[in-house]
Amino acid sequence: MRSRERWLLQISSLQNQRIKQLVNLSKRRERDRRRLTVVEGVREISHALAAGLVPSEVYICPEYCDEEGEQLITKLETFAADQTTIFAVTPAVFAKIAYRGESGGLLMTIPYIALPLAQLTLSANPFLVIVEGVEKPGNLGAILRTADAVGVDGVIICAGGTDLHNPNVIRASLGALFTVPIAEADTGEMIQWLHDQGIQIVAADPMATSYHMDAVLSGPVAVVLGSEAAGLTPQWLQAADISVKIPMFGVVDSLNLSVATAVMLYEVVRQRLNRTKL
Repeated sequence: MRSRERWLLQISSLQNQRIKQLVNLSKRRERDRRRLTVVEGVREISHALAAGLVPSEVYICPEYCDEEGEQLITKLETFAADQTTIFAVTPAVFAKIAYRGESGGLLMTIPYIALPLAQLTLSANPFLVIVEGVEKPGNLGAILRTADAVGVDGVIICAGGTDLHNPNVIRASLGALFTVPIAEADTGEMIQWLHDQGIQIVAADPMATSYHMDAVLSGPVAVVLGSEAAGLTPQWLQAADISVKIPMFGVVDSLNLSVATAVMLYEVVRQRLNRTKL
C-alpha cells in the first residue's frame, strides 16, 4: 500500500484510549449509548458505502490490504476531509479490534441505520418480512441475505431479541444489512401500521392447519416469523389474517429460523412469478 502519512493518524499502542473505546463497541450497551457499530471487511464496507453511509472513523492495517482493499481506501479518502477520521494501525492493534481474522485490513464505525416505519418506501405490491424476538445474530444475518435475494421492500425487527447492529449480524449478512431497508418497531405499532397500509399479515405457526403453499401470497403481504424457542407471541397470532405452517415430516420439530424464512419468502416469489405468467 502506498504511503499516506500525510493524512493517516498512526496508532501502535494496544492501550490507546481510542482503541479501548472501539473494543467496547462489542458490548450492546455501549453501542446503544453511542449509537455506533463496527463494520469490517472489504465486501461489507463496500456495500455500506454504496448505500450512502458515511463512516465516523476508519482503521486501516496496511500490512493486510490487498489491491481490492487499496481501491476501497481510495473511496474512503473522499470522506477524510471533514466527515471521517482515518487511522493506520499495526497488525497487533488490528487483531485487537477486528471481530474476525484479518478482514482485509479494513474496519470502520458507522451510525445506527434502522429506519422508523414512516420512512419505509413500499412498492405497488408490498412485500415485507417481520421477525419477532430473533435470538441469534447468525440467523438474523442469514435472513437479511435471503431478504436481499428475494427483493423485499423491507425487514422489520420486533420485540427485541438479538441486536440488529451486532457486528456479527453484519458479518453473517455479508453486507445485506446495507442493501435491504430495515426498520425496528414494537409489535402494537407494527400491527396497526400494516392494517393502515392494507397489507395481509401471514403468521408462520407450526400449529396452523394450513400449509404455506396453499395460502394466497401474491398480493401485499407481510410474512411474520418468531423465535425458534418461543415462536410468535399471541399478539401476532391474533392479529394475523392467516396462519400457515411449513410441511415437516421428520423427528425434529423445527426448522432453523433462517431456513424457515427462506422457505416462506420464496413461496411468495413463486406465486408472484406465476401470476405474471398468466
